[in-house]
Amino acid sequence: MGKALSETSATARLVFEEIDEALKQNLSKLMFEGPPDELQLTENTQPALMAVSLAIVRTLEKEAGFSIAERVGFVAGHSLGEYSALAAAGSLSVADTARLLKHRGQAMQRAVPVGEGAMAALLGLDLPVAEEVAKEAAEDEVCTCANDNAPGQVVVSGHKAAVERAVEIAKTKGARRAMMLSVSAPFHCPLMAPAAAEMAEALKTVTLNPPVRPLVANVTAREISQPEEIRRLLVAQVTGLVRWRESVMYMAAAGIDTVVELGSGKVLTGLAKRINGDVTGISIQGPDDIDAFLKSL
Repeated sequence: MGKALSETSATARLVFEEIDEALKQNLSKLMFEGPPDELQLTENTQPALMAVSLAIVRTLEKEAGFSIAERVGFVAGHSLGEYSALAAAGSLSVADTARLLKHRGQAMQRAVPVGEGAMAALLGLDLPVAEEVAKEAAEDEVCTCANDNAPGQVVVSGHKAAVERAVEIAKTKGARRAMMLSVSAPFHCPLMAPAAAEMAEALKTVTLNPPVRPLVANVTAREISQPEEIRRLLVAQVTGLVRWRESVMYMAAAGIDTVVELGSGKVLTGLAKRINGDVTGISIQGPDDIDAFLKSL
């Protein structure tokens, strides 16, 4: 993750070094060399994904003169990506973002003992039906919708047995496919309440500035710019539904015709195209993508 960018951009290297220093951890070495099982621990994955995104942002700004304030309508991110979006828009410092995400990953893992929680993807069901499935599956346990990613792609989260029931119920409700996900904890559900409490305390310790462009928040799918509202919704996000489908629809309705995904992977650009076929998706993962993007402007 991020190795090619580090090798070609002095600005990117400085971002990786700043994050290593903030965490008192050689995260960049782990990103570049592994081992994969250690990188996949959520306390490492969350700041690592942010590191790549912010390295790309800073490279665009410092080495190509790209201005988020002047060229972007909104910033947004999926789950932990919301922190990356806020850092990109100057609301959070890079160092604070890294420390918050490290803490977020640790708090989420502590919230539910391994093996007690689970998540599952329900494919072919839209949110209202998925909510019915989750409600029926819950019984006396927790099972709720965690991610509304795109039409026909909803993720449920909660107690393992309840989520397993949801998989079976979904098949009777017309799901094209329903499958358990390989995750370390049941994210974005009420079982994460202890992690939300921890993040509320952690967020009190950092400075939050108004972002240079509004954030489209996960839990409301609406734009926000006030620091205290951002702080409140970052806490709510830990246990709340990630309304990604509605977020993309909101941005498209506001006139956005191009979404640019910064960091590892192309998942969000793919989802955006499924949500609104008129939206152009651009993914920037490394040096070649940066060059191609700048030439397209």
